Amino acid sequence: MVITGKVWKFGDNIDTDRIAPGQYSTEATEVQAQHCLEGADPDFTKKAKPGDIIVAGKNFGCGSSRERAPQCIKDFGISAIVASYYSRIFTRSSINIGLPILECADAAEKINEGDTVEIDLDSGVIKDLTNGEVLMASQFPPFLQSLIQAGGLVNYTRKKLGKEPLAK
Repeated sequence: MVITGKVWKFGDNIDTDRIAPGQYSTEATEVQAQHCLEGADPDFTKKAKPGDIIVAGKNFGCGSSRERAPQCIKDFGISAIVASYYSRIFTRSSINIGLPILECADAAEKINEGDTVEIDLDSGVIKDLTNGEVLMASQFPPFLQSLIQAGGLVNYTRKKLGKEPLAK
């Protein structure tokens, strides 16, 4: 699967409170999505569009074990995240909901905000179509890739049981 989108950049240590602000945690999913990354960039949801891609530095998704953080990003419509590395709980939560995340140490340095990138989720190749840079992300094992491609753990399980997947 290949994803192409415009890049929005974030630095190191973007925590779950900045991704999914707690004051909206009791609101409907759509409302929470409209406040995605508000703590890191108050205008993010005014500038970004569904299908765009986030590139971040180290330790993206650190902080609390708030599962709403990756869900908020997915609900807004971000197609993938590329970061130097993620907190472990954010990684697990992202896989569980089918949010494509890739680890690439060089991405934060070599990809600029506003660039258009193409990501091959199967191979981990990241092509910056703006500056010509080609990077390689670390690969998840095939089983975890299949969970992400299925749209998350629930859809993967439903498929295995012969049931229709839930909407992605």
